[in-house]
Amino acid sequence: MEHIHRVVRPGRLKGTVLSEAGEALTPPADWAFLAAGDAAITKSVKAKGATWVVRVRKGRREISKGIWAKAADIVASTKEVHAKRATPEYERRRERELARREAKQDDYVGEFLAEVVRFLDFHPRYLNEARLLGEKVTAHATPVGSGTVARTEQIPLAGRAQAAVIAWMRHQTTAYDSMRIARVKGRRREVRRQLAAKSVDILQSYRQGLDVAESCPLQRALR
Repeated sequence: MEHIHRVVRPGRLKGTVLSEAGEALTPPADWAFLAAGDAAITKSVKAKGATWVVRVRKGRREISKGIWAKAADIVASTKEVHAKRATPEYERRRERELARREAKQDDYVGEFLAEVVRFLDFHPRYLNEARLLGEKVTAHATPVGSGTVARTEQIPLAGRAQAAVIAWMRHQTTAYDSMRIARVKGRRREVRRQLAAKSVDILQSYRQGLDVAESCPLQRALR
């Protein structure tokens, strides 16, 4: 049987939600709220009956804050999932899955680092700087859950590497983080474009093998 999972928004008052049309709703008396965070329990609860899925907008994305459902279903699902996780077989599967994910992450980190160094394309005299910069950018951009552009699969790897370098340089070689940018639509994007152009100019010196001063922002950031 397919159950209805209604999407709602947080209400203005505690214990209430807003419908798609903005109408204030109060969950049934025998319902309780299950906060997001345990996908297995949430999935089990949804399989048992109807729910209200509380969603909020975060930037351009929508995220779930949790679900309203029958309290009895939440209790039952929690017990079932915890019991399953206590079995030796579950622990073995979990260890295998963790090993698989770690291996996949290690492979991705290596691929991403190679792509960053390829994008940098530094002159042979600056191979050490290319390695250092590549490692710093990769360490910042690739951790699972970091939310950086490196974790965005919709963009080709080469594009992710380029964007990650420019983002790292924006934060490490410019005053971007301390800038007071007017809250005018498009202004922040414009500032980022300007800083990106400056970062590309810096990279060009290393690509061409030109002499760079000790005061070079990138030299300072790599120390």
